[in-house]
Amino acid sequence: MRRLLLLRHAKSDWPEGIDDAMRPLADRGRRDAQEMGKAIKREGFVPDFAMISTALRTRQTWDLASPQFGTKVPMREENGLYAASERAILEFVRAAPDDAKTLMIVAHNPGLERLARSFAKSGDPDAIRRLEKKYPTCGLAVIELPVNAWKETGPPAGRLEIFLTPKTLDE
Repeated sequence: MRRLLLLRHAKSDWPEGIDDAMRPLADRGRRDAQEMGKAIKREGFVPDFAMISTALRTRQTWDLASPQFGTKVPMREENGLYAASERAILEFVRAAPDDAKTLMIVAHNPGLERLARSFAKSGDPDAIRRLEKKYPTCGLAVIELPVNAWKETGPPAGRLEIFLTPKTLDE
């Protein structure tokens, strides 16, 4: 069994004249990223390895969430995760190191949302319903995969364990 964590970057700002890839987090995004990091630790979903889009907002999300884990998690920035399609993100998952049993991808919509939905055919019905409705910024889909190696990963084989959002953390 493997566990895949798909984390959408936290809420970003839209400064005038800034390239999309260089958009920073908004104040709310900074708070949400820290709270999501705490929730990941509390729920027992700390990853063994992470792949992060090179966009500023994804790197900042990681930089604020990961210190909350209580342990240093190896990570790699991947330029190809910026604006990646569902299929491209899946290829990154399939190329993950096999010694990582829990993998986190920090990336963007719509690719991240589409990949999560493709796996969410079973699992918590409420989480599936919320995921199908909206994948907000700093949303986290936790997917259990019945595979022995990442290269075997492919939808629909998977089960949505939980779907956390900043709103559900506040409830």
